[in-house]
Amino acid sequence: MIFKELGLNARLVSRLDALGLTQPTPIQEQAIPQALQGRDILGIAQTGTGKTAAFCIPLIVDLSKRQDRPAPRSARGLVLAPTRELAGQIVQTLQGLTTDLRITLVVGGKSINTQSERLARGTDILVATPGRLIDLMDRRAIGLGQTRFLVLDEADQMLDIGFIHALRRIASMLGTDRQTMMFSATMPKAMADLSRQYLDKPIRVEVSPPGKVADKVTHSVHFVAKDQKQDLLIELLGGHRDERALVFSRTKHGAERLMKHLDRAGFAATSIHGNKSQGQRDRAIAAFKAGSVRVLVATDVAARGIDIPGVGHVYNYDLPNVPENYVHRIGRTARAGQSGRAIAFCAAEEVTELKAIEKVLGTRVEIAGGRPWDAMTCATKSQKNRCTHRRSTERSDRMAA
Repeated sequence: MIFKELGLNARLVSRLDALGLTQPTPIQEQAIPQALQGRDILGIAQTGTGKTAAFCIPLIVDLSKRQDRPAPRSARGLVLAPTRELAGQIVQTLQGLTTDLRITLVVGGKSINTQSERLARGTDILVATPGRLIDLMDRRAIGLGQTRFLVLDEADQMLDIGFIHALRRIASMLGTDRQTMMFSATMPKAMADLSRQYLDKPIRVEVSPPGKVADKVTHSVHFVAKDQKQDLLIELLGGHRDERALVFSRTKHGAERLMKHLDRAGFAATSIHGNKSQGQRDRAIAAFKAGSVRVLVATDVAARGIDIPGVGHVYNYDLPNVPENYVHRIGRTARAGQSGRAIAFCAAEEVTELKAIEKVLGTRVEIAGGRPWDAMTCATKSQKNRCTHRRSTERSDRMAA
């Protein structure tokens, strides 16, 4: 099938061709025709499956056909995303597909006064992170009474990082006469509850079931003591200095310390995390894309928010507390038909996390080095207390990322 067969107009098909998009992915092929008929959509799809275009295309088609223009301080369509980076990429996709619609981005880390001014004349499509949107609503800079299209992208991540109350408040400001599309990589109970609140008799579209690693990613684990991780990372990075590598740290402070250590070791490295301003994050990603920086150290703020072809290696320096994030992290490599490698480090304290990941995957992760730890983490009472404190601290850290 080609995009033209989905009933898209010639101008949009031409723009898709210019972007190198001629054949819809499975999620696009299933979701776009249903969305064009006005149906609510519940899409279950992993990162990298093309779901951004699956909701951008129907939005553009419908809004382009309507004669009405946005009223001041209103938005005809609203797209919510969990991170600034993902929101920015959605805007880039929309802008690549249309020049006829007014598209506005509002995220934290940017001047709220400037964003208020941009919203004063209204917008066709508003792409926002929930927290900043709430701030603008409180200032009466934007109203959602005329919003007829709502998209929740990476809805499970929004729940995971604590946006549930913000989502409920935003939903209460929307009219019931709307079309809603919700996309998620996983379907926990909280997601099912959320879908019942937001969606009306939705069409469920599911591709790449949760826990499935992309076909062209080879992934493995090194069992290594926590205090030896840095040396192992430097050794492995030294084997492919000319390739881009994305390194995931669990915490903001850990990411910054690791980046500085790599810089001292002679690697062109930078970092993104919740303590960085939006300008710093944008510059770091731009340098990584351009190749002037070869190593990007990040928290899970980048697990679903970066689409950079040519990332040859992903390192899970720290294993994620949320096992599904392992799949999202390693999905940053092997994009656009390329192959990639993902290497995880597992210290004794992380055995529980590794077992949870393997349960989600339904298989064991191949061992690349070291011996599996014989004892479970936190065996003694004092160790348990330290682990409980560590996880509580890291949860708070992740919420702010």
